[in-house]
Amino acid sequence: MLQVTNFTRLVVFNELPIIDFHVHLSEIETLTANIIELLAGAYPSRGEFFAFCKDYSDPHNYLQLMDQLGVDYAVVLAGSKTMPASMAMNELVENFCRVSPRLIPFCTLNPYRHPHMDKTLVDLCQNHGFKGLKLYPTYNHFYPNDHILYPVYATANRLNIPVSFHTGTSIFANSRIKYGNPLYFDDLAVDFPEMKIIMAHGGRGPWFEEAMTMVRLHKNVYIDISGLPPQKLLQTFPDMGRFADQFLFGTDWPTPIFNLVNRKATVIDVEKSLNTIRNLGISPVAAAKILGENAQQLLGLA
Repeated sequence: MLQVTNFTRLVVFNELPIIDFHVHLSEIETLTANIIELLAGAYPSRGEFFAFCKDYSDPHNYLQLMDQLGVDYAVVLAGSKTMPASMAMNELVENFCRVSPRLIPFCTLNPYRHPHMDKTLVDLCQNHGFKGLKLYPTYNHFYPNDHILYPVYATANRLNIPVSFHTGTSIFANSRIKYGNPLYFDDLAVDFPEMKIIMAHGGRGPWFEEAMTMVRLHKNVYIDISGLPPQKLLQTFPDMGRFADQFLFGTDWPTPIFNLVNRKATVIDVEKSLNTIRNLGISPVAAAKILGENAQQLLGLA
């Protein structure tokens, strides 16, 4: 393991990076009553859930957890599914990530609330330190290939930042999964062939094959495996090893993994997920790409 000094990892030559590309804040103030009810179900009691949220709303505590788990960097996503005012979420993420370069902030925007998304994105990236954009079509109810979004995609492309999208199912209230079909990214990949497009959850549920088709067709499209049982990844994506250059490790921490059949939630075991991927049956080179090297390139980390 790398040594840690004041929560900043020392760079060691040839050390393989571990990058969690999908992390959320745990601040209880950012959660609606519906989401609190769902998340708390994964803990022995609501009190333990609230204590967990309080502990890890402190970024220094989260950095210590990263050290315990062997995670070098975490992409912290502003999440508009939890707060109606996404700019407030952006501010919270900015403040959380300010304490360490190991915490990489992604902002969020809502086309119904931000009429000049392109200009807002420039400000957020150039003046507030954001390194990427996360969009939530299923929660904000828009199709990713709507041309009204093209100015912000052109801006992201010019700024050379990744754009991540929620895809597939969600059990949160008011979500509309019709907006989460990965096939919409065919238009984006053709019209913006240099833009880094990330399909969070890989079309989870009805569209795993559609997500894999996008990866096969377009080299600028990636699958973030967060929210998926790691032991079933090769069943879900049989060609994962062959297309390892286009997969990203992510946990969706602290969101539990939900079983849609019995609607039971299970707390994410990050360490177990890492070990499962290392022993998945793909080559060590492919596993290293998925666990961090691909993210390192996308984020421009030395």
